[in-house]
Amino acid sequence: MGKIIPNKNPMREQPPEERIKNFNEVPYGYSPEEAIAEAHRCLQCKKPLCVDGCPVEIDIPGFIGFIAEKKFKEGIVRLKEKNILPAICGRVCPQEEQCERECILGKKHEPVAIGRLERFLADWERENIEIEIPVLPKSTGKKVAVVGAGPAGITAAADLVRFGHTVEIFEALHEPGGVLVYGIPEFRLPKAIVFKEIDFLSKMGVRLHTDTVIGMIKSLDELLEEFDAIFLGTGAGLPWFMGIPGENLNRLYSANEYLTRANLMKAYLFPKYKTPIAKGKRVATVGGGNVAMDCARTALRLGAEESILIYRRAKEQMPARNEEIHHAEEEGVNFQLLTNPIAFHGENGWVKEAECIRMELGEPDDSGRRRPVPIDGSNFKIPVDIVIIAIGNSPNPLIPATTPDLEITRRETIVTDLQTGKTTKRGVFAGGDVATGAATVILAMGAGKTAAKGIHEYLISGEW
Repeated sequence: MGKIIPNKNPMREQPPEERIKNFNEVPYGYSPEEAIAEAHRCLQCKKPLCVDGCPVEIDIPGFIGFIAEKKFKEGIVRLKEKNILPAICGRVCPQEEQCERECILGKKHEPVAIGRLERFLADWERENIEIEIPVLPKSTGKKVAVVGAGPAGITAAADLVRFGHTVEIFEALHEPGGVLVYGIPEFRLPKAIVFKEIDFLSKMGVRLHTDTVIGMIKSLDELLEEFDAIFLGTGAGLPWFMGIPGENLNRLYSANEYLTRANLMKAYLFPKYKTPIAKGKRVATVGGGNVAMDCARTALRLGAEESILIYRRAKEQMPARNEEIHHAEEEGVNFQLLTNPIAFHGENGWVKEAECIRMELGEPDDSGRRRPVPIDGSNFKIPVDIVIIAIGNSPNPLIPATTPDLEITRRETIVTDLQTGKTTKRGVFAGGDVATGAATVILAMGAGKTAAKGIHEYLISGEW
C-alpha cells in the first residue's frame, strides 16, 4: 500500500459567475487520471463498512479496485450488479450520510469519493462502449404492474425482470423518471442522463406506459385482474403549504410546480418550449432542504437579481446536502436564517412582500434538532415578486382514495411492511416516498429492491 493521501481529489466545476447564467451541469466529473488517483486512496478493507452504509449494498471496494487497475468495463459491470442507476446516484445521492460516512479512511482523513467514482464509471460507459444487457432467465409467466417510473419503480422493475417476470410500468407524467426529471434541475442532473439510464430498462424488456394516471384511468382492482402483483412507487408529489395568510396570491408557487415547469417542461427555454414561467427580480424560497436549494439556484438562472432563501433554523440544522448549500452560497443566494414567514402581502392579487419573524433555537424536537422559537416583536418585511414554498411533500391521495382496502397512516403514507414491501391489500406492494414520506433517491431504490424480492417470493410461493 502506498502513501495515504488525506484529501479527496477535487472535482472540476463551472465557475459560479458563469454557471448562474446557464442550466449546464455544474461539476465536470473526474477524468480517467483523476478517477484512478482517487481509487488508489481506497484501503480495500477486508470488512468494508461502506457497503453496510449503502442502501442497495453495492460492492464498493470491488468497483473501486477495478478503477485503480484501469479496468473500467469490469468496474461498471460490478457496479450495475446492484445499482441500475449509477450515473444518477453518483450525482444526487447523499454519500456523505451513507457509504462515505462509514469509510474507514474517513475516520482520520477525508473519505474516498465514492459518489464521484460511481459517476465516473457510469459516464465512461455511456461515452465509450455499448451498454450491455444482462442475460435474463426463462420467463416465470407472472406479470407485475409497477405504478410510478421514479427511482423506486425503476429499480423494482429492473430486479423483477431479472427474476424472470414480465413487467409493465405505468407513469402519470409524459416522461419517466419521477422526481429525477421533474424535481431535480438540469444543472444538477441532466435529463439526457436520466433517459439514457431508463432506456436500459426498455432494452431489458420492460414496457412503459406514460400519461397513465392509475386511480383514474384504471383502479388497482382493475390492474389486479390483468397482473399477478402490483408495486406502488408513486412518490410524494403533494406539496405542503404553510397555512398562513396570503398563500393564495399570484406568483406564489409550490416547489413542485416551479421545478416541474422549469425542468420537465423546459420553461427555461421559452419560447422554444412554450411553457411560461414567472421570472421575478426578487425571488424568495422558503425551506432548507435540497429542493429549496434547487429552487433558489433555479431562480438565479432564470434571471433573478436577488434569490433569497428563508429558513427558520440555523445553517447547521439545514437538511440540504453540504455540497448544495456550498454551491448556493457560491452563486450568491441570500440566506435569511433563523427567519420564518408569518404572512404574504400583495397588491391587486400579486405577491409583493413576505412578512417574517426572527427565530431563536430552543430545546430539541422529535427530529433531534433544536426547535425554532419566534422572537416577539421581531417582525420585518422582505420585498418580493415571486415566492416558492419548499417545505416538504406528502403522497398523492388518489390511489388510496380509490382503493378502500389499502390502509394509510395519518401522514397519508401507505402502510407497508418495510422488510417485504407488502401493503394491507393482497398482491399490492409499495416502497419509496409513498411508504416512508419524502426521502432520498437511493433510499427509494433500496425500497424498490426490497419490494422486488418480496414480490418474487409471493409470486413463487403464492403465500401472502
